[in-house]
Amino acid sequence: MNFSEAFKLSSLLCRFSPDGKYLLRITVWSLCTKSVSYIKYPKACQQGVTFTRDGRYMALAERRDCKDYVSIFVCSDWQLLRHFDTDTQDLAGIEWAPNGCVLAAWDTCLEYKVLLYSLDGRLLSAYCAYEWSLGIKSVAWSPSSQFLAVGSYDGKVRLLNHVTWKMITEFGHPAAINNPKIVVYKEAEKGPPLGLGRLSFPPPRALAVPLSTAESKYEIASVPVSLQSLKPATDRANPRMGVGMLAFSADSYFLATRNDNVPNAVWVWDIQKLRLFVVLEQLAPVRSFLWDPQQPRLAICTGSSKVYLWSPAGCVSVQVPGEGDFPVLSLCWHSSGDSLALLSKDHFCLCFLDTEEGIHTALGERDSHA
Repeated sequence: MNFSEAFKLSSLLCRFSPDGKYLLRITVWSLCTKSVSYIKYPKACQQGVTFTRDGRYMALAERRDCKDYVSIFVCSDWQLLRHFDTDTQDLAGIEWAPNGCVLAAWDTCLEYKVLLYSLDGRLLSAYCAYEWSLGIKSVAWSPSSQFLAVGSYDGKVRLLNHVTWKMITEFGHPAAINNPKIVVYKEAEKGPPLGLGRLSFPPPRALAVPLSTAESKYEIASVPVSLQSLKPATDRANPRMGVGMLAFSADSYFLATRNDNVPNAVWVWDIQKLRLFVVLEQLAPVRSFLWDPQQPRLAICTGSSKVYLWSPAGCVSVQVPGEGDFPVLSLCWHSSGDSLALLSKDHFCLCFLDTEEGIHTALGERDSHA
């Protein structure tokens, strides 16, 4: 088959297994032995394929005779381990807990339902927050497997615990921040100083800097703070509302969220204290964010030629060097946490982060450097 054309279509059609030996698209090819295994009835949904973190098992969402099913396969020989139906109207996605013991399955946004299954297909619990309104928009497991965060169209995140599978708290996303204990970082443009007495029109080329390439910095806003919000068009499909992005930090201490009708803001929640910790408001809508896999450090991109980094110590805006404009549309951390891949429409670049040890080695010095 033409792999390049398949990858252009969608990640729903093709996906590598965690060990990189198999490619899944209804048929599974071994890239080592060239053996072929066939899997019938895969369902093209929001997330229809999920592997356990150790790569031992794969769960596949299926649709047969107008009913949803899940099949669990052993990845070593692609033998069917379990096959069971799910109590869903239109299964939207499935996701293994990081420890590989529990499989979460959630229904279409028209039916608020989260189902938790064991490895042998037993239904452990079912959760529904409300009825008769748009339901689940995003789901994320904590790396410790202790929490399941469920983002909903009502603009709230509900946190389920792994003991009773009941909600322990819910986080709202108000457009106004009034609590003085919450730090609000606002991105601000840092333009060149202008000599007001000697302005010319059109302005010199050096001053005609587009927003995407202009320098910026973060400022701490004084509460109360009003965030930029959008009024969703409820008469159209896929309204810009609800919690569309969720991600836990590697140590499970923090949860980052984005409420789609407050698109310029990233909310960081303290999971130990179950409260809002920090809000970062960008100049442009947030396209993607991702946690460093080694430490609580969050990388954010907004489609500008900058990448934004936050940690409990503070945050910084970094300009991507290079000729011309480089809009960062998505990003990916290296597993070591010392580098980032930044992706634009047609190009990518690698961003390396200097550690203190690396700086000391490079400069041959033993004193501290920022």
